[in-house]
Amino acid sequence: MPDAEEVISARELRKEFRGTPAVDGVSFSVRRGRITGFLGPNGAGKSTTLRMLFGLTRPTSGRAEVFGRSYADLPSPARSVGAVLDERAFPPGRTGRNHLRCYAGPAGAGPERIAEVLELVGLTGAADRPTRGYSLGMRQRLSLATALLGGPELLVLDEPANGLDPDGIRWLREFLRDFADGGGTVLVSSHLLAEMERTVDDVVLLDRGRVVHAGPLDALLRAPAAVPAGGAPEPRTLESAFLELTRTGDTRPARGGLQ
Repeated sequence: MPDAEEVISARELRKEFRGTPAVDGVSFSVRRGRITGFLGPNGAGKSTTLRMLFGLTRPTSGRAEVFGRSYADLPSPARSVGAVLDERAFPPGRTGRNHLRCYAGPAGAGPERIAEVLELVGLTGAADRPTRGYSLGMRQRLSLATALLGGPELLVLDEPANGLDPDGIRWLREFLRDFADGGGTVLVSSHLLAEMERTVDDVVLLDRGRVVHAGPLDALLRAPAAVPAGGAPEPRTLESAFLELTRTGDTRPARGGLQ
């Protein structure tokens, strides 16, 4: 029987392209009310794993579940999960508000909800401008607004900070924390380890298609750091921990971690 606190469960996910594994036995869980960072360098297999989670890419083997079932079996997907897996293509002549209207029906959202999500992401003032004039950061915000239309319990975001300026990144960090503190759950993929250290509660670290660590962030940062020859240990950071794990080849999950 699935754990009631386990919102996402991935078990031994594997994806091969022409016989080469892009994702190699990935297992992790995301727990309710937490922000989980799905982290690693570009090409680590993060986006492919997320696409398997939503049935957009068929796994070679393994299984992924959302709220205890496959995503395709969710009765009201837009009310359960809001996802931004890639930069959306917006018709250049369509306004931001009209873009949201196109997605509002399946999400069960009316004009009031559209106005609410525009306010949430800071696009009210630009809502009636054509998206051709939107910056990359504004398009990211509009994608997030689209994901929020159904009032989902879970947000899954792939590289949401791309294109955001420092103020936008700080806004995103605060937004995700408020969402989780309000009872929501977040899985956020990123290669920006320093920023994610300030954002997430739990981490799943990927390297070359494999999980090298899964567990609470604070436990990872409290672990003893490697001491350089002839020097004193420096405070551990998420980036230094990742480099240490990948350098030593330690692919064991943390005790009490998310696997």
